[in-house]
Amino acid sequence: MRRAAPPGSVFFFLLAYAGLVQAEIPGAQLVLEVLQAGSPGRYPEAAPPRFVLLEKGGQFFVGGSRDIAAGRLDSAELKAMEARVARIRKLQGLGSQVAFGGGPGRYRLQLLGKRPLEIVATGEPQSAPQSLQPLAALLAELADFDHPSLRFVKVESFLLVAREGALAGGCRRWSFGFAPGEAGTGRVVPAAAAADWPQGTAAASACAGAQRYVVTLRPLLPGERP
Repeated sequence: MRRAAPPGSVFFFLLAYAGLVQAEIPGAQLVLEVLQAGSPGRYPEAAPPRFVLLEKGGQFFVGGSRDIAAGRLDSAELKAMEARVARIRKLQGLGSQVAFGGGPGRYRLQLLGKRPLEIVATGEPQSAPQSLQPLAALLAELADFDHPSLRFVKVESFLLVAREGALAGGCRRWSFGFAPGEAGTGRVVPAAAAADWPQGTAAASACAGAQRYVVTLRPLLPGERP
């Protein structure tokens, strides 16, 4: 079921994330997810992570509504990023849930490694109190990250999720080699199987006998394991 998160509601934001299939991104040291409001036929949770930084080499990924791009920070940029993360870890009073103020912003930041830290932030970064400015500035930058090294990557596989339900209009014939009921919590399918289906946040309506399903295909990062 798609869940819309009312502005300013941490509770509903956490509910939305509770419905996601947790994935492992080998070698990741920082992962940012940005949850946007859904709309008919659009499921924000089917988008790839907004920003992922790997532990070695400065490699990072940036996700959009369906596409994934990869880039690489140089040594100076990587050291600056790591210094900012270290500063955030030292913020006094920082908890697993923070509120910047009003606005519909929804962020989930995971700092991995030896001392994992997960922060769920709501509100707009520009409204953050002074004590949270380092965190707010990093979230704002990573949510709209750009870099000259960025290049689109070819997605090799998708996480297919099928929920009972129907969208407006007709429905596609179910064409995957397993029953829709086996994909309620997600099934990984190769890119070739997903080629003719909407991908990312765009959902499709599928028919299997008399049943109708809402199908999403979330692009997986290289090496990502749902």
